[in-house]
Amino acid sequence: MTILDKIIENKVREVAERKALVSIDELTKKGYFAKTTNSLKTSLLNPASSGIIAEFKRKSPSKGIINANVTVEDVTTGYVQAGAACLSVLTDMDFFGGSDEDILAARKANPTIPILRKDFIIDEYQIFEAKALGADVILLIAANLTPTRIYELGKVVKELGMETLLEVHDQEELDRSLCEFIDVVGVNNRNLKNFAEQNVNASLELAEKIPNHCIKISESCISQPETIKQLREVGYRGFLIGETFMKTPAPAETLKSLIAQIQ
Repeated sequence: MTILDKIIENKVREVAERKALVSIDELTKKGYFAKTTNSLKTSLLNPASSGIIAEFKRKSPSKGIINANVTVEDVTTGYVQAGAACLSVLTDMDFFGGSDEDILAARKANPTIPILRKDFIIDEYQIFEAKALGADVILLIAANLTPTRIYELGKVVKELGMETLLEVHDQEELDRSLCEFIDVVGVNNRNLKNFAEQNVNASLELAEKIPNHCIKISESCISQPETIKQLREVGYRGFLIGETFMKTPAPAETLKSLIAQIQ
């Protein structure tokens, strides 16, 4: 089994357990469900936007513990003050050390910035859950979803007034996964089957393949200002970065320094 296979197998069990505890009807009455959505598209299209989607991530399957010495409130507030265009918060516990409490804390501390729930979405239930947690953007990963499921889940996202970030790694995933409910296309430079890549070649290869009407973001393996400038030149408006910031003692200061170098 690949790492992705193991994550999805675990996620199926996890979602079944969550459904048994709290119904969708209950979710619609909880937390931030009634909150108006903060738009990632609007943020990225702002000419003054840094384009940085700054991620809070404690660990990963490939790197283990990245940073266990900071709080989500301090890091995400610092990210916003430094100029992040959006926050990404991991909610997968078993493989990434995230939790629902992390995204709730990020939302409470930062009410007006778009927040992406970074998780492996396989079921409509998780979309309702994400809205109640205060998320604005849902991640749909082509590597673990059929085109039909992407369409069905994207439709639910749109009906709830949220936005969908479709994540692809290659042209095959892109060609079979695009549909009318996709708001932003993200190219994950890292292959989720092995988490091995350390470059942005996937984004560079797909830059001209993504339709012009789609907002393009590049995800992972980004650490240098020159890389962001290179990606901007081929049409990318957003850059999802986590480990580059989180592996330092002061993630927000690292983000602030990077933004200063790309402006």
